[in-house]
Amino acid sequence: MQFGPTPSFSGPPRAVGSGGGFGRRCGILVLATLMLGTFWALAQRRSGRGGRMGRGWETGASGHERTAREIPSHSTGTPVWTNAPGFEHDVFTFSRILYEPGGWGGRGGWDTDVPDSDLNLSYRLQQMTSMKVDPDGRILRLNDPDLSRHPFIYIVEPGGLYFSDAEAEALRAYLLNGGFLMLDDFWGEDEWANCEAKMKQVFPDRSFAELPLDHPLYHCVFDIREKGQVPNVGLGVRSQYTGQTWERSDAQEVHHRGISDDKGRLMVLATHNTDNGDGWEREGEDDYYFHNFSEKIAYPLGINIVFYVMTH
Repeated sequence: MQFGPTPSFSGPPRAVGSGGGFGRRCGILVLATLMLGTFWALAQRRSGRGGRMGRGWETGASGHERTAREIPSHSTGTPVWTNAPGFEHDVFTFSRILYEPGGWGGRGGWDTDVPDSDLNLSYRLQQMTSMKVDPDGRILRLNDPDLSRHPFIYIVEPGGLYFSDAEAEALRAYLLNGGFLMLDDFWGEDEWANCEAKMKQVFPDRSFAELPLDHPLYHCVFDIREKGQVPNVGLGVRSQYTGQTWERSDAQEVHHRGISDDKGRLMVLATHNTDNGDGWEREGEDDYYFHNFSEKIAYPLGINIVFYVMTH
């Protein structure tokens, strides 16, 4: 179905979780604009979940960096922007981790929602904060020698995550040296158990703890007052009639669980029983989904996470 341009943000800023749209901005931020870029509706819907890229994609003969921009969009296009000449690398880069599937039921798709989720969130970061953001993103393995150049990394569907011992050790060193990992889009207790076990492989001496809503992460850009649930787009569209936003019966409650270092710095955040990536990727596909899940939940949380991590 064709919807034309994505609706623009409108009305006064209100607190997220109180029924309003995007929430109050911190005074330290420069709000570049409240008008959305033009995102046309998806030409076709991707069916199912999990990975789609062929195994040779990340080892092609081009010899240059692998980016989200190189992957065909699942919509009719993603936003394009440039940074000032000479400052192309003095920017935040959304960096996704490529991994081999394993874990619960053999599930796992490192490339779920790519490239649209990565590029749309990157655009919103540039639009809604004073941050300058890489317009292409980056895709890395944990043993990539460039990993240390990217302070933020993202892993999707960790319910099917697998680490080799070398990858677990590389991730441990990366996080203890100041890096940050966001884990997103996994549902139910079995997938949580796999994610938790894989992070125990990384940190045998540390455990996840629920992040309280008075944590400053929830109040640095947008005022987030509840842990909202973002369903996949099909479930989200139907939810206006059914009220159901969870993918399975043991996934009704959203959790944001973190792992911190010895000084209390947040190193890992797992957003469980929610699919922020679909909220970023599918923003132009349905008006109801955009306003209730992309605008209200997925973007405020994603922007807050990145901004908080990059300033702490």
